[in-house]
Amino acid sequence: MSNLEAQAAEAGLPVETDTGARAELLEGRDVPLGRYTVVRRSLPNKTRRTVGAWCFLDHFGPEDVTGGPGMRVPPHPHIGLQTVSWLLGGEVRHRDSLGSDQVIYPGQLNIMTSGRGIAHSENSPTDKPPILHGLQLWVALPDAERHRPPAFQHIPELPEFSDKSAKIRIAVGALEGQTSPAQVYSELLGADVELDGRLELRVRADFEHAVVVTEGTATVDGVDVRPGSLLYLGAHRDRLTFAADRPARLFLLGGVPFEEELVMWWNFVGRSHEDIAEAREDWMNGADRFAAVPGGEPPLPAPPLPTTRLLPRPRYRKS
Repeated sequence: MSNLEAQAAEAGLPVETDTGARAELLEGRDVPLGRYTVVRRSLPNKTRRTVGAWCFLDHFGPEDVTGGPGMRVPPHPHIGLQTVSWLLGGEVRHRDSLGSDQVIYPGQLNIMTSGRGIAHSENSPTDKPPILHGLQLWVALPDAERHRPPAFQHIPELPEFSDKSAKIRIAVGALEGQTSPAQVYSELLGADVELDGRLELRVRADFEHAVVVTEGTATVDGVDVRPGSLLYLGAHRDRLTFAADRPARLFLLGGVPFEEELVMWWNFVGRSHEDIAEAREDWMNGADRFAAVPGGEPPLPAPPLPTTRLLPRPRYRKS
């Protein structure tokens, strides 16, 4: 998915709280995604840039798309990241410059590695279900991997486990002895939890964690969380507790804190102003690293660069 903000701004952070085990409830913001969709963006947030290597999180829907086209994201570029597409309802067709053409359904995973450069589009099929609902996430690639060749992976079946109060599907990483086949390049966790009661999960204490609720209301380590916000849980916890009085759904993020400083602008994740400026010029000039996306849609033009130099930023700004 693209960041379609017409005046793309560098994702900066004004303050830091702490990186320990104290919970921090972060409010998302509404962002238009083209002409037809509004998403709730939780990462990057005004007070936190990443959770592990997770550096971008949009929650879209649930939206009734029976009277409109649904998702319409024209061809656009990425560098230095992986996109992780997770649907809770509806269908989305992914096409990319590698020739991939894949419709994703709820419970399946699309993970695209941009590496040195890729372009893709995401659109609702013409014959689409009435409700569109899901998450789009990005993972920052570590410096040693960010120039690797682009790749795309579709995983139709993922590991899952359940008990009387919850069903957990592991999209990325490992949890409670189950491991996703998704190829990632840093130690990460991404898991969908359908909750109706109380649940305790064992997690890695060297990970920092966060939770976004996608349906209903859940209490996570004593904090009530609803759609529209992200609960950052910090590191140094080896167990997390979840509770819901009625059915709820959430997505659990985790990872080893990502210590590399990033420059994030538009659809690019780099390490310097020059990385971003070069990628923008290559996209606008049709350079080889951004091949055409099948389908004949006009590509999305890049917004102008800001007049000031883009600076690398840490995952938080120390007070």
